[in-house]
Amino acid sequence: MKKILMVLAVFCFIAAPETFAQNKALLKAMKKEKKEKMKEYERENWKLLGSSRSLEVALLSHYDKLEALGEDGKEIVGIAPKCKSKNVGHQMAINNACITYSQQAGSSLKGRVVSDMAGDGTTTEAEFDHFYGAYERLVEKEIKGEMTESYSIIRDNGDGSFEVQSYFIVSESAASKARIRALENAMKESEVAQKHAEKIASFVRAGFEN
Repeated sequence: MKKILMVLAVFCFIAAPETFAQNKALLKAMKKEKKEKMKEYERENWKLLGSSRSLEVALLSHYDKLEALGEDGKEIVGIAPKCKSKNVGHQMAINNACITYSQQAGSSLKGRVVSDMAGDGTTTEAEFDHFYGAYERLVEKEIKGEMTESYSIIRDNGDGSFEVQSYFIVSESAASKARIRALENAMKESEVAQKHAEKIASFVRAGFEN
């Protein structure tokens, strides 16, 4: 037991400087990224929407949340390029963020299905189109409860309209449950998915769990 503890101690002693250096480099890169992002916002006349905080504080808080989640954290941006009302633009940006996430999820699912079914010989890719569409629609509906709005920004387009961008943070481990619910419901709507239900469920769930 003592030998095992000694080996672990030596390993930690050796690994610690490398880990510290990596963390230091990452923090330095993130600090630089935040600084550049803030300069970009100032240059392009972006203002914080719906908050009494400063844009700089909102941005710092956003990066802190992402850093806390690590690889499990995902940033989603929703954009409303042209709107007359700030409130309507904000809602459009939220909807756009959900659509963006659902399309990314749909592309990921399609990649898994196509690669796995390539040698099937009995099912064409076209037969899955309805399945993909249903899955994206259901992910868009399910993911709203898993997306946490971090901050939103707005700028005047100069023609009486506004552009709004909303930034969200998603925990992928939590969001995977929403995607699985969407997958199960989409499979109920698709005959071809039901035909390959067990196979699809197995490799898609494995992808969610990784």
